Amino acid sequence: MATNPSDSSMNDRDHTLLRNEMLEILRNQSIHSVYQPIISLKNGTVLGYEALTRGPENSPLHSPLTLFSYAEQEGMLYRLDRLAREKAIHGAFLARKNELLFINISAAILYDPLFVPGKTLEMLEAHGIQPGQIVFEITERSSIEDFSMAKKILEHYRHQGYRIAIDDAGAGYSSLQAIAELQPDFIKVDKSLIQDVYRSKTKEAIMESFVSFAQKLNIQIIAEGIERQEELLYLTRMGVHFGQGYLLGRPGTEKAVVAPELAESIIQQRKIRDNIGSAWTIGDLITATATFDSKALISEVASYFKNNLHAPGVVIVSNDVPVGLMMRESLFQQLAGQYGFSLFWNRSIDQIMDKQPLIVDEHTPVENVSQLATSRDINNLYDLVVITSKGKMAGACSIRSILECITNARMESAKVASPLTGLPGNIQIHRELSKRLLEKKGFSVIYADLDYFKWFNDRYGFQKGDQLIQYTADVIQQSLFACGLPHDFVGHIGGDDFIAITSSDEPEKLCKEIIRRFDQGVRLLYEGDDWLYVEDRNGNKVDNAGVTISLSLIICGTAGSVTLEQISQASAKLKKMSKEHPGSIYHCACIGDGDYV
Repeated sequence: MATNPSDSSMNDRDHTLLRNEMLEILRNQSIHSVYQPIISLKNGTVLGYEALTRGPENSPLHSPLTLFSYAEQEGMLYRLDRLAREKAIHGAFLARKNELLFINISAAILYDPLFVPGKTLEMLEAHGIQPGQIVFEITERSSIEDFSMAKKILEHYRHQGYRIAIDDAGAGYSSLQAIAELQPDFIKVDKSLIQDVYRSKTKEAIMESFVSFAQKLNIQIIAEGIERQEELLYLTRMGVHFGQGYLLGRPGTEKAVVAPELAESIIQQRKIRDNIGSAWTIGDLITATATFDSKALISEVASYFKNNLHAPGVVIVSNDVPVGLMMRESLFQQLAGQYGFSLFWNRSIDQIMDKQPLIVDEHTPVENVSQLATSRDINNLYDLVVITSKGKMAGACSIRSILECITNARMESAKVASPLTGLPGNIQIHRELSKRLLEKKGFSVIYADLDYFKWFNDRYGFQKGDQLIQYTADVIQQSLFACGLPHDFVGHIGGDDFIAITSSDEPEKLCKEIIRRFDQGVRLLYEGDDWLYVEDRNGNKVDNAGVTISLSLIICGTAGSVTLEQISQASAKLKKMSKEHPGSIYHCACIGDGDYV
């Protein structure tokens, strides 16, 4: 059995053996790195890899936690960390120039006088890796005692191109302070907040808060420890940017390949998240904007503004590629100084332009651009957003036009979506059914409603009733995620009534999965009560062990002329049949001709 180095009962002999083992590891450089992929929860692609250190096989110091804990205890942490960093870079296999390598460092390492960018930069150049591809993960479990010093050190690395991540956020003592003081590029949320997030309203609320303030600060969220599909579904729909965990890929030494079904599911769930305003891209808001070459004289730009009083700014280009922005107000502020005209009038515009304007591709969603634009410094908040097409100058748009677009899109969505669940409402449901009928392909419709919901709502109150409605919506979506197809549809008719439209060849399997998931978790909402009966709408006692779900499955054939009226009539008959039987149940009917069923 391996000896625990933190065990206070370790005898001198064990201590000597472990110390010798550590010295041998450092001397022979006998550690290695494995790489766990970090996946985009927007499109299922690989963002990069986290390098994870492993000690020698069959060694009591094989585990990274044991290895680094003992090294810190024995004053060897700096040496081990430098070696681990070298091994991580040496074994890296980044497939593309935009893939990232995440390297763990302890907060204590920041104060190591030998922790300098020069050595790391040499290793990177030898392996064809740019500093911009390296993310230093600072573990939050190791407390940062001097934030001002840490911030100064990290700024030095940022200037070299490196990025910063706060690791284990939510697991230690100073997550929020570390985020506020260090302003990282990434926040890695500890797996303790990720596990069973779909079952915990508290964890869900915490994650939503992380996503909300990260968007405002232009920080990317990475959820660690994703092991279940339900967790992936929830996090994707919350808007979490990236994920990491055994479900998405285990640590290894080869390039990661995301399972196609997982990538498709991520895309599908993201569409649910982004359905508000998703039809609008920033290219839809392009307006013609004057451009000047980077070597044009400042006097030329000033003259343009004087002759075009309503022009807020101009884009500075080089070979038709935007390289800067000059806003009217900023230019005249610089010229208004005591020596402004004499200093700048005959100089080129590239000397005073904003060299880091917000430049986005025409296909970027408006919502995404809004988040980027409003996270800028207050002095640049209302600057124009420059838009490109295939890397070339296409135009620009104002913050006002972006906000107007988002407001109009949300108002339109609010008219047709359920305010409680966010699912498509009756107008969208009608459109989806009509579209399926016009395609004349086989599909199935599942109508779902709750039995004895009024009793539950009266018993526990409307807030619990809303939770039950939301729970039902989640169950149906999770079931489609597990047993359905990527383009299946879920809608909220109203109250406790829902609809699912699926092209699955096994719609009855889907019904069984909805019932299984519903019955498995609904009792958690009962606050510990154990019911032998419920009450119907007239107050009569009915032998039933709580709220159940009734499903009406209508299988629509491929060749026959199925109508919306037929679907509605079949649903009404099936609903009546289901209500006559206790417990969660489904009844099925086939309409239309063809060989679908």
